[in-house]
Amino acid sequence: MSNRAAWIKTPRAKPFSVDVAPAAKAGLGEVVVKNAYLAINPVDWKIQDYSPAFQTYPNILGRDVAGEIVEVGPDVTRLKVGQRVIAHTLSRATGDPKHGGFQLYTTAHEITVSPIPDSLPYSQAVVLPLAVSTAAAGLYQKDFLALPYPTVNPTSTGKSILIWGGSSSVGSTAIQLAVASGVDVVSTASKRNLEYVKALGAKHVFDYSDTSVVEHIIAALNGTKFAGAYDAISSAETLDATAEVVERLGGGTIVTVLSTPPKRLPISVKAVMVSAVSIAMEQREVGDAVWREYVPKALASGQLLAKPDPLIIKGGLEHIQDAVDTLRKGVSAAKVVVQL
Repeated sequence: MSNRAAWIKTPRAKPFSVDVAPAAKAGLGEVVVKNAYLAINPVDWKIQDYSPAFQTYPNILGRDVAGEIVEVGPDVTRLKVGQRVIAHTLSRATGDPKHGGFQLYTTAHEITVSPIPDSLPYSQAVVLPLAVSTAAAGLYQKDFLALPYPTVNPTSTGKSILIWGGSSSVGSTAIQLAVASGVDVVSTASKRNLEYVKALGAKHVFDYSDTSVVEHIIAALNGTKFAGAYDAISSAETLDATAEVVERLGGGTIVTVLSTPPKRLPISVKAVMVSAVSIAMEQREVGDAVWREYVPKALASGQLLAKPDPLIIKGGLEHIQDAVDTLRKGVSAAKVVVQL
């Protein structure tokens, strides 16, 4: 399998360097995916711009791929050659370029791979993988929100959750997972995306720019068993608003998606930063419950929607830089994906 990749060879290098890559090989617990589409995430442009300490070089970025399995490891029985799949690739955890997404063939860990139905196009399915892992890590891990695991036939728990930023990639998936856990969701979005977020299953959605948004959220959550908050944006402004909600409801946990901790928090509020790879490397029971059990069934039944919709960049590996630049400028209720 002749392989090529869009490499980042030195810190802050632009554009990505398209060059040959090692042939992919499936080891224990791994599969090789021939990628048809890949998706871009904020972490990709942030690594390129800021070169964080954890990043090694030369390397291959990318966390989301969709394509066909062409090889399975000797111990892999759940998946098979020829299956159409999505995968959250784990180069962030391993540092190994073979686990990066920006290449023609990616070696993926089986625990974060799911088959997809024939009716779901690769271009749409590829928006999900990192969002699934990031949402699941915050919703289900111990010391985070520890919700019941999702099922295709959920029963109400009587619990409620605030998910700030419901139209974002992580927010869109977190809403659906929480609903599949029997939890009522209150969320926020821009005025133009309110109906989109409601269609994902949120019980109440409020315009985040409304000066009374905190009061509206608290009114919707009062009288429920409040499980905590997931801030899928995690700016200073959103964390302040989310913390106010949590404090006024009696205190609890906020899951954040950025590494910069809030400068101030009420004493009754705890903020915990989520790491998507932890459900595959540390609390593997979460990866098992979500990726192996729930996601394949929910995609097959249509319960889990691949949202937000893709903004497709054509042209293959040579246009990954264009795609990263597009995301850097900002998108709304969309995810930038690249057709290979």
